[in-house]
Amino acid sequence: MVSRTLPIVRELESGQQTEPLLRLEDVDYTYPDGTPALRGIDLQVCEGEKLVILGANGCGKSTLLRILDALAFPSRGHFEAFGRAVSERNMRSPDDAAWFRRGIGLVFQNADAQLFSSTVREELAFAPLQLGLPREEVEQRISDAARLVEVTHVMERVPYQLSAGEKRKVAVASVLTANPQVLLLDEPTAGLDPRSRGNVAELLVRLHAAGKTLVTATHDLDLVPDLADRVIVMNEQHGIEAVGAPREIMRNGGLLASVNLIHEHMHRHGDLWHSHAHHHGGDHDHSHD
Repeated sequence: MVSRTLPIVRELESGQQTEPLLRLEDVDYTYPDGTPALRGIDLQVCEGEKLVILGANGCGKSTLLRILDALAFPSRGHFEAFGRAVSERNMRSPDDAAWFRRGIGLVFQNADAQLFSSTVREELAFAPLQLGLPREEVEQRISDAARLVEVTHVMERVPYQLSAGEKRKVAVASVLTANPQVLLLDEPTAGLDPRSRGNVAELLVRLHAAGKTLVTATHDLDLVPDLADRVIVMNEQHGIEAVGAPREIMRNGGLLASVNLIHEHMHRHGDLWHSHAHHHGGDHDHSHD
């Protein structure tokens, strides 16, 4: 059943329960000019979960991921990661910041904003070197991440010369070399052609199978079946509209229309007018009503 209620714990296959890895309680975020970005957000992310945060552009998804990655901090409310409070003050501590960064990694929507090194190899080396890991372990992580995301053939190339799909894979790999437990992904298929969208989606499925917890913010409904155990739907008032299983959310056309994720176009065939439901990510769905 679709609801606004978020489970505090997640049932494991063994029947045991686990406390969430990440928890937001009644979080607001307001920009310095007074513009609201998030309102009253309650959210938990459990170990091994595939969570999709679904919402139209401008609803606050990216800001929410920035808070989960401690790049921004709530104007009001509480953020807890791995059982410890996270705040702007404790993130000023090098030890606390290093502890946090080992657990969570964010892949930006714009890969060009994330990639800055001279070669892909250097890009993948940056995070583990910053963590102070021995060179042998750094090299092993580079090799493992490159194989996993299938970029071994571009390791000596300049990142900005890669295709959009290759850049996205390198951005994911650059986060994986820090070996975070939780991957935050902001519109991971934005701007990609259909083949590249499929490749990135398949990569994320493999990462989840390898043990990563995934939190994906998107307006692309095509990603939901593969990348969600649970879906949080955000509204254009910057709050949570509904929470539910992927199938329940995707079948609720009224909900999706109310949050501006689908709309209807009227079409004329001869003397007959009828509507098609269209969604705002991926290819249009031309099923007839």
